[in-house]
Amino acid sequence: MKPKFAYDPAAALAHLSASDPLLAALIARKGAFALELRPVKSLFEALMRSIIYQQLHGKAAEAIHKRVLMVMKKHGPITPETLVKIPDADLRAAGLSAGKLRAIRDLAAKSLAGTVPTVAEARRMKEAELMERLTAVRGIGPWTVHVLMIFYLGHADVMPTGDFAIRLAFRRLYRKRKDSTPAHILKHARRWEPYRSVASWYLWRSLDTEL
Repeated sequence: MKPKFAYDPAAALAHLSASDPLLAALIARKGAFALELRPVKSLFEALMRSIIYQQLHGKAAEAIHKRVLMVMKKHGPITPETLVKIPDADLRAAGLSAGKLRAIRDLAAKSLAGTVPTVAEARRMKEAELMERLTAVRGIGPWTVHVLMIFYLGHADVMPTGDFAIRLAFRRLYRKRKDSTPAHILKHARRWEPYRSVASWYLWRSLDTEL
């Protein structure tokens, strides 16, 4: 079964279109809101994938991720309990750098300690609390948390101003001569609340032909 949004996309589109004429025009050009939430069994598994993919070409990251999962499956399920049992040498042989190995070790430790919440808990959390808890993990920054919230957890009101593509799309849509600051984007985006995640998706979509 596909995961469902905790909000009504139709209501979101109606609100955004009524509150912002330029965004309304973008929505009309790009059509239906077609975001499909990615299945997530645990935040440990989703965040481990994010750490492995950081700063790597997609195919290289995918290959390393698959090898890490294969190593883990030899020892048990894809859980933090399994990861702590695996020798460093086996994970390095799968292609993990020393930095990423330290990061997923820290992820496992903080998952076991309860710093990293369950998926159900994360879906109920406010952004500030979830951000505080997840960025306590080595290698996890605000951008990763925002992506997790929008594409995995289905949070309605996330504004990832740290994303370069969001800033570029905002600049082009609103015909700015230079990049807007995160504070300026957040001020403008107040009219989009409580559906800034949907607005962000359309900003990303506006660059589809170039990305």
